[in-house]
Amino acid sequence: MIRIDVSSKNIDISAVLSQVMRKDCGGIASFVGTIRDVSEGKKVKRVEVEAYDEMAISDLRKIAEVAVKKNSARSAVIQHRTGKLEVGDVVVVIAVSAPHRNQAFDACREIIDHLKKTTPIWKQEFFEDSSRWVEGK
Repeated sequence: MIRIDVSSKNIDISAVLSQVMRKDCGGIASFVGTIRDVSEGKKVKRVEVEAYDEMAISDLRKIAEVAVKKNSARSAVIQHRTGKLEVGDVVVVIAVSAPHRNQAFDACREIIDHLKKTTPIWKQEFFEDSSRWVEGK
């Protein structure tokens, strides 16, 4: 089971985790990304996140399918937020369940690493005196 959501709605971390709970899985790994207060030495005022929704959802589904299959995981949920976000806001949650913890950890790491490189989601950081677009790494 794979579920993907890209929207401006707040993300409920507990709800994401509950979606991957399975009796046949002993490991759940998750990643929660938040908006930090400092970036490259500058104080962040806010962040705006934009996405090409249809393409982002398609890309995230492919990333999750590959990671789940490669690591023998059973389920994955990815929720990514868009819009104007404040420092401390949750911007992305990924949860993966698998029979064993290492499978879940590996799949979760693969998903976030690939998301940053390929998914058409863009983040602009705003500072007191300037702004900048953040490149995925």
